[in-house]
Amino acid sequence: MPIVVTLDIMLAKRKMRSKDLALHVGITEQNISLLKSGKVKGMRFDTLQKICEILDCQPGDLLVYEPDE
Repeated sequence: MPIVVTLDIMLAKRKMRSKDLALHVGITEQNISLLKSGKVKGMRFDTLQKICEILDCQPGDLLVYEPDE
């Protein structure tokens, strides 16, 4: 898939654990894990907004477009 989720990198930069992010966002730790692995087909904008607020970042910091070859 050409969209790559870089949530794990942003969590490391902010020195935050997935468990803590899940608690603040209001979703399960398993859903954070699925987001990190890129195994989701979509994300609600309000979830993306909360993640960006908590990690103090932009959506572009979490999503990267890498075209298929």
